[in-house]
Formats: sequence, C-alpha cells, structure tokens
Amino acid sequence: MKPVICVGHAALDYVYRIEAFPPEPTKVRSLEHIESGGGMAANAAATIARLGGYVALWSRTGGDSAGERIHKLLAAEGVDITHVRTFEHARSSTSAVIVDQGGERLIIGERDHAMPMDASWLPVERVKDAAAVMSDLRWVEGTHAAFTAARAHGVPTLLDADLGGGGILTEFLGLADYAIFSEPALEAFAPGLDEGAQLERVLTLGVRHAGVTRGAGGYSWLSADGGQGHQPAFQAEIVDTTGAGDAFHGAFAWALASGYDTPACARIAAATAALKCRRLGARAGLPTRAELEDFLARVD
Repeated sequence: MKPVICVGHAALDYVYRIEAFPPEPTKVRSLEHIESGGGMAANAAATIARLGGYVALWSRTGGDSAGERIHKLLAAEGVDITHVRTFEHARSSTSAVIVDQGGERLIIGERDHAMPMDASWLPVERVKDAAAVMSDLRWVEGTHAAFTAARAHGVPTLLDADLGGGGILTEFLGLADYAIFSEPALEAFAPGLDEGAQLERVLTLGVRHAGVTRGAGGYSWLSADGGQGHQPAFQAEIVDTTGAGDAFHGAFAWALASGYDTPACARIAAATAALKCRRLGARAGLPTRAELEDFLARVD
C-alpha cells in the first residue's frame, strides 16, 4: 500500500467539557476533562490510520513532555512518525479546548514561533512513492518542499485551506490539486461573492477540485472539468465538533488514495467527520473502516 504523507501541525490538546459558555468571565466547573492528540495534519493522519491506511506525518515538536506525549499518541494510532522531528530547545504546540453541551468549542492554541522552519531534512525523494500528499499549511517550508516534489512526480496534493493561511494561500493553491476550504476561510479568501463564484475563483489558480465544508450544511465542490456536486451532512450524535474538519480532510485523502471518485470521497469524508463528533476530543470518535462501512450501509 502506498502511503499518504501529511505535512504540518501536531499538538497536544487539553479538552474540557462544560455545561455552557458563560456570558462573562467567571469560574466554571468542568464536567469532563481529557488529554488528546491535536493539530490539523496530525489529526488527519490519525484519521487515515484509523481507517486502515498507511500514513506518514512530517512535522515538528519540541523537546518537552508535551512533545513526548504527541509522539506516543500518534504512534499508538499507527501513524508513521519517523519524520516527526524533535527540536530540543523548542516548545511543542498545546491547546486548551473548551466544549459546551451542544458540541461547540473554543480553542486557545499556543505555538512556539521560534520553532525551526527549515525543511531541508525532509526525505522529499519519498514523495514519488506516495499515493497522495496533504497539508494544513501550518509549516510553509515543509509544504512547499513536499508539494513541489509531488507536482514533479504527478502525485495528487490536497490542501486543508482553513483560516490562518493568510497571503501565502494563493501561492500554494497553485501547487494543489484539491483545495478544501472551511466556510470562514473561503469567505476570507473571496469575500462578498456567492459560493459558486468563490469556488470558481479558486479554480482559476490551477486546482482540479475546489470545495467548501459548511458543517451541518454539508460539502459543496466544483471541478476544473466542469463537474460539481453537494454532499449533505450526515446526522450523528454531537458531543464535540473539535477536529471534525481534520477528520474530513484525512478521510478525503484516504479515499482519494484508495481510488474512489469525487462523490464517493466526499461521502466517505462527510460520514467520517460526523462519526468523529460522537466523542470528546479530536480523535476518540474517529471510526475504523468497519465502523465507517457499517454506518454508510445503515444510512443507505
């Protein structure tokens, strides 16, 4: 099986479930608390591994206790972490995630801006043997190295275009085959336009597939060959929406690497994201392939 390579952010989340967000600053008792693996690319990689795919994460952590936990949690999921490099004098990314009874969340994240950005140590020669490469654009140098190699070898690339890409997003859309935006990120990228015009603008930058996730509103896409579609969101128990977008991207990349067509990729990704929401934290609810297939069989 060819690997999917995920490039980008790995973190450690401290997740607290509360009754409701208070109207003003105060003390709030937590109903439940867990420690969970986090980070967009890392969560996508965990999704692929849970579905039975071979996945390698290319990322960076600090030489601290949080970094040790990040590595252990990823290894426990079956993610290849050979190229998750530890930088001894840097701090690992951590987040406080506050989740209310409706599953909505507030995320307070911290990243070490002194983390080395150099990507010359990445084994980009291995990209030619990958089934797909995806990135959350949280490590620009690593993404550029991996996507450039992928383009040279005809390996499909998928960009998780969420908020935070800033002015560099346009550059990387030129290296991406699939660009999947969150709703806020698409609005920030092409403000004031309707959805169709927004996705058309993304296509003009060279991608083959431009899509947008809208939570309960489902997933819509346009393709450079004139195709378009909409995948409704699936109904599922909502405990925590943290990481649902990461699960969507990871499952889409897994399905793409497995040879599914676009509608099937969207359906698999939407179902995986819905099932993820069953449990607290970004990874606890991620389905296995058997669970995913059982769910899809029941909703048909």
